[in-house]
Amino acid sequence: MNQLINPHVFKDFFKSSNAGGILLFICVVFSLILANSPLAQNLQNLLDHQMGFENEDIHLRYSVLMWINDGLMAIFFLLVGLEIKREIVEGELSSPKKASLPILCAIGGAVVPALIYLSLNAGKETAGGWGIPMATDIAFALAVISLLGNKIPGSLKIFLAALAIVDDLIAILVIALFYSSGLETTYLMYAAVGMAVLVSMNRLNIQNPYLYLIPGVFIWYFIHHSGIHATIAGVLVAMTIPTNDTDIESPLERLEHALTKPVNFLIIPLFAFANTNITFESEMVSGLTSSLGLGISLGLLLGKPIGILLTSFICTKLRISALPEGSSWKHIIGVGLLAGIGFTMSIFIALLSFNDALHIAEAKLSILVTSFLAGILGYTFLNMTRKKVSPGSDQQESPI
Repeated sequence: MNQLINPHVFKDFFKSSNAGGILLFICVVFSLILANSPLAQNLQNLLDHQMGFENEDIHLRYSVLMWINDGLMAIFFLLVGLEIKREIVEGELSSPKKASLPILCAIGGAVVPALIYLSLNAGKETAGGWGIPMATDIAFALAVISLLGNKIPGSLKIFLAALAIVDDLIAILVIALFYSSGLETTYLMYAAVGMAVLVSMNRLNIQNPYLYLIPGVFIWYFIHHSGIHATIAGVLVAMTIPTNDTDIESPLERLEHALTKPVNFLIIPLFAFANTNITFESEMVSGLTSSLGLGISLGLLLGKPIGILLTSFICTKLRISALPEGSSWKHIIGVGLLAGIGFTMSIFIALLSFNDALHIAEAKLSILVTSFLAGILGYTFLNMTRKKVSPGSDQQESPI
């Protein structure tokens, strides 16, 4: 079988992630400015505004914030699911040799931060936030590493992308297993019927990817009312979209190509804008040094690089896998620091972890500050490696 990967998929992915990361940063800053200005209440009223349809049988009337977090973010998770499936079928996760290092490093980079958080918050009302420091923001992380250009091997950028994709999968499983409540079996059965329809469409080799979205909307509705977070529907639908391991563009790649820019330039920035409208209060600043704040910051800043570096060391010593081509241990440390940028998914899990508004605000602030520090440290550390790659080296740079 031909294992060639459509180069446009990688190019569009990295280019949009780079520019999307910059737009994401702008939205965060703008949201923080508005939240601490006389317009703060107007912004909150807008996010609380109810929209949708409701009657005796159908309940689809929610706040603007809920539509963003549960509705638009399902599209984000759909794109994440498409990326995961593509990497499994034809990319960096398509064989045990290629997949072992990013998969195991993603696991190590998720477990160590969670343990650090739990060690500081065990037995406290904030213990439920252990999933917050497990996540890596793929848009921000790739945006930062792309700024380094040819100072680092191209293989390192692909390694970070694969690691972040597996990291997203781990976060999805954590949300589904630990941050869902009150399961409604009737709605789950309806969702299962919808999934059976999608699987049948796949078996019938239906090639139009947009036809899969019609049952997907109903699956989203049923899962939303089942007690499992609705965004999981996006991943489930993505797993049924047909793909292949050839250089012929598949339905999955067509849909991924269509969604990449809207997600990176609209949905993620909108999510960031809506969820970082933090009005600063004195109590929140002290929260940075609380068990909650320290659990998040130490988990991301220390837990991520330690987990990734330790796992890489064990894997190479046991000859399970090898470091990315042309990279060194310094590069792995730098990638570990960039993996500490936990913005989007970390905030998302924080919203599911707490009911107390102050805890949510403290978690958001800790995530913002820590992600900023992780980005600066990761960029600076990798920039200091001064690992120049020849501009004509197609072996390392062509996927980017």
